[in-house]
Amino acid sequence: ERVVLLSDAGYGFVTTLGDLHSRNRAGKVVLTLPDGARPLCPVPVPAGTDPESARIAVAATSGRLLLFPLAELPLLAKGKGNKLLALLPESKDGERERVVGAVVLGTDAALQVTAGKRTLTLKAADLAGFEGTRGRRGTLLPRGFQRVTGLAAGV
Repeated sequence: ERVVLLSDAGYGFVTTLGDLHSRNRAGKVVLTLPDGARPLCPVPVPAGTDPESARIAVAATSGRLLLFPLAELPLLAKGKGNKLLALLPESKDGERERVVGAVVLGTDAALQVTAGKRTLTLKAADLAGFEGTRGRRGTLLPRGFQRVTGLAAGV
């Protein structure tokens, strides 16, 4: 089974659950973090999903969303990974832009974007506007959904 490990600094990679196991009681370092970065929850790759056709959706605190093929991420045992989403170094109010979350989608899956108490469901046809190549800025979400608190795969 595969999972995507990522940090809020915008870096991530795909790994297997077998690579996360350790014989040491204290564990092992799998994800290398840049200064000031924090790890995000691992994102599972759904069982039965074709890695060549699967896509990953990544959202940032600036309200930007980027979808790109999961095959563009490397399969690593440990490390920092590749740049998922281009983030601005610092905004006007002194806050750094961060990655809020990510989710792996199948070919025809919808995406549910949660912003506070509101939920927006983007169908497969709607997601075409958010597709791009890995490492780009992404596209702004509609007004009212730019303060993303979570992403989930829809039906």
